[in-house]
Amino acid sequence: MIHRRFSIGTAAAELAMLQWGERGKPPALLLHGTGFVADVWDEVARALASTHTVYALDRRGHGASHKPGAYQFLDYAEDVCRVVDALDLHDIYGIGHSAGATDLLLAARLLPGRFTRLFAMEPTIMDPRAARAGGLSEESQSRVAGTLRRRAEFDSADAVLERYRTAPAFADWTETSLRAYVRHGFVPLGDGRIRLCCTPEIESAILRPIFEAMEQVYIGDARGNPFAWLTEIECPVRVTTAAKSDAIYKEMAQRAVSLIPRVSTQVFDGAGHCVAQEMPERVVEAVRDYAKAGT
Repeated sequence: MIHRRFSIGTAAAELAMLQWGERGKPPALLLHGTGFVADVWDEVARALASTHTVYALDRRGHGASHKPGAYQFLDYAEDVCRVVDALDLHDIYGIGHSAGATDLLLAARLLPGRFTRLFAMEPTIMDPRAARAGGLSEESQSRVAGTLRRRAEFDSADAVLERYRTAPAFADWTETSLRAYVRHGFVPLGDGRIRLCCTPEIESAILRPIFEAMEQVYIGDARGNPFAWLTEIECPVRVTTAAKSDAIYKEMAQRAVSLIPRVSTQVFDGAGHCVAQEMPERVVEAVRDYAKAGT
């Protein structure tokens, strides 16, 4: 199946998009997690395209999308709203991973009635009812700063593949998903070398609000903290966790469950945080099963 690449927005605020399948079917909108690109959904999207018109986007700061320096949770949610409005999407099945799932949850509140249901895989969530003062811990500040030391440039795509295949974060990914990430998550430098699209500097900026949410200290910007909105989401939401994920992802999923009114849960046994890239066929099955469910 050939997918279509296009973009919405002006050059200064461009969001790179992918579409699988022809228009005319119910839309599914896929949002990746931090550091990745729309193409890592390829195996899931190709399967879902038999019943849906499937869209995915490079979230701001990632891939071919704009990199404005503003990476608050509401910035991402408003980007989703821009996509929904530009494509005039209705009755959307939103499917998101990690911070991308958070984008969809907040967008569903901003655009009530446009989403039929959401499938949120380990969303990034804080519970505003248990907010803490004091800012990020020294450990989290060190982890955010440590992102700046990540390697950004490689001699070739093959060199990246060789390195990433054995890295713990990618060790369980399918070959298709890993190759899609390397092909589209890097930009050529003209001498055979390639560089991450989501550079260490960008990823560090993106991660700070995420770590603040993890530690319950997120305040937001002048627009405030949007996490209380989760109590106002009208459509049904399935929140999933993965058995092999770190404890913080399970904790944040539980926060989501405690806030969202029409919520159900699911656990992916034997999977890690990036379950859609590790076991795409199981994600497709779960997404389809939830589409048939009443709530």
